[in-house]
Amino acid sequence: MKTPRVALLGMILESNRFAKPADRADFDSLTWLEGEALMREARAETPSLATEFAAFVAAMDATGPWEAVPCLLAASHPAGPVTAEILAEVVERNAALLGGAGPLDAVYICNHGAMVAEGEDDPDGALIERVRAVLGPDVRIVVTLDLHGNISPRMVSESDLIVGYRTNPHVDMRERGEEAAFSLRRILASGTRPEAVLIKPPIAPASVSLLTAQAPYGTLIDLGQRLQAEARGAILNVSIFGNFIFSDVPDNGLSIIVTAREDRAAAEEVAAQLARVAWGMRDGFRRDLTSVAQAVELAQGSGKVIFSDAGDNPGGGGSGRTTELLAALHGAGCEGVLYGSFADPDLAAEAHERGVGTTFTARFNRGRGDNPWEQWDTPFEAEAEVVALHDGEVVGERGMTAGRRLHLGPSAAIRMGGVTAIIISDRTQTADPVFFKMMGLDIAAASTVVVKSRGHFRAGFDRWFAPEQVYEIDTAGLTSPVLERWPLTRVPRPSYPLDPDTEWVTP
Repeated sequence: MKTPRVALLGMILESNRFAKPADRADFDSLTWLEGEALMREARAETPSLATEFAAFVAAMDATGPWEAVPCLLAASHPAGPVTAEILAEVVERNAALLGGAGPLDAVYICNHGAMVAEGEDDPDGALIERVRAVLGPDVRIVVTLDLHGNISPRMVSESDLIVGYRTNPHVDMRERGEEAAFSLRRILASGTRPEAVLIKPPIAPASVSLLTAQAPYGTLIDLGQRLQAEARGAILNVSIFGNFIFSDVPDNGLSIIVTAREDRAAAEEVAAQLARVAWGMRDGFRRDLTSVAQAVELAQGSGKVIFSDAGDNPGGGGSGRTTELLAALHGAGCEGVLYGSFADPDLAAEAHERGVGTTFTARFNRGRGDNPWEQWDTPFEAEAEVVALHDGEVVGERGMTAGRRLHLGPSAAIRMGGVTAIIISDRTQTADPVFFKMMGLDIAAASTVVVKSRGHFRAGFDRWFAPEQVYEIDTAGLTSPVLERWPLTRVPRPSYPLDPDTEWVTP
């Protein structure tokens, strides 16, 4: 068999319709790499780019000769819709690089799947479609996506295989990158064209109900893997996407993609069975939250707890700057609280200027503007002591960022009474204990830990907190999972649980 030539590219962004638009600075702060610089980073000992991308490269390296043709990989932390100019730049740059690459056997596209752009509700599909238009029908296209993707028919029809994460919290990115590489090797070796089937039951839940360690979503993921195994090789992949409701697009909703090696009927049968089970479990896609007042009572109790500041998850486009829960805990005189992490570069810079051991009036959100996405970034101030300082250059230790380089920017730990808060400069969700450990703080000694993270912190902090010690707090912000609060205008209606009386007949 000839040595395959495989192009690599992608555009990674989870878009919250209501958050600040993503511009070039947002991508520069995370990933904007092309050509040999992209390959060097992918093969680095601790890469800073998407784990699945590095894993795809490593798996291809380990399984035989291949020629990598690196194009452009752009990635931003979750934010609002990407500007039309940046989308066009990424799409057209990749199209030009592909057009000048010579004959190709395949393309690997590393995307998130829930991107929105100014004037385009399906930019993931637009990128895949453009790649297909440049290369024609005979080049195989393999895509990896986050399980929060909003899957369009165009994304499925214009690619040959879509591989979605199976875990939430996300801890299987390495395995999915490897799976994409192994599957591509099999597709190229067999010379066959996979057949993919997409079914979308009208279920559009918030992300807090999409944990894979429990029903209903975990049950559905596990069933998909069992049905794939029972198909005895006929099914190449089963991926079930929960959607990202804050994107507010026509392709929101649960998406079941079953890809057969050749037999489309086999894929249709498995997809229909999964859709029936999903619809039968739809009532499970609801979650109750803990009020701020209840959180204060828990923090004042004798138990050890961890809180998700659910309304302000930077991992879903949150600002990382809301102070509602901080003000409540501080005002109640709660003790032994670690709170991470506030994305406030002005406050971090002041702490660095003053130095460890100094006291000052910490003023949060002094640069707050009048933009709608800043409406919950309420100013807060308290007397504080600078406990520790750090440059923010760390490597993740547990959960979704384990082994990945993080660039948090100048960071500080400041103590305000019984609350010690982590201040960072680059907006990132606190899903990893390294945010506290880099400051020399002992998580085991804290009675209450608060994180600006929706659910990925569960994999990072499970060493210290059992599931029954985890509480999702009903705070205001750009990621509040109380869907009735949001002016969702593009989500297909009716959809459950937005419309409790939704009826649907499985194909």
